[in-house]
Amino acid sequence: MIELTDVTTLLHVGAYGLIVIGIAGIVLNTNLVKIIFGLAVLEAGANLLLLLATFDETARAPVLLNGMAPTVMADPVPQALVLTAIVIGVGVLALALAIVVRVHAAYHTLDIYELRQRMEQDIVRSAGTELPYSSDRPEAVDKREYS
Repeated sequence: MIELTDVTTLLHVGAYGLIVIGIAGIVLNTNLVKIIFGLAVLEAGANLLLLLATFDETARAPVLLNGMAPTVMADPVPQALVLTAIVIGVGVLALALAIVVRVHAAYHTLDIYELRQRMEQDIVRSAGTELPYSSDRPEAVDKREYS
């Protein structure tokens, strides 16, 4: 039979796993949409970890039943904070995806390296100057050579 401590340990491992997967998704991807989804996974892991940090297996909901309060009540503040974090996170993700749609419409790419080059060229074109050049700058690597 599975004990409650085994379940909470499993949930902690899952929360830390979501955080690590989210960080890896942000750091290792070059596609803006995948980076945003990595942010969503990271947020889910952080919210789960916050809820688990305040978990007490003996606590009951702070509700009066027949005029009697439970002896140990769960604190509703962390749950309210996580609910607020979820709502804010949805707003941030919606805004980020809307910005990505506008960026894709303007530059026709979602790759961050290509996007940087195109934005630099756009800035140079609008400023009427040339790109600054450094002899110490590494040569651009064509990703198609390694695929």
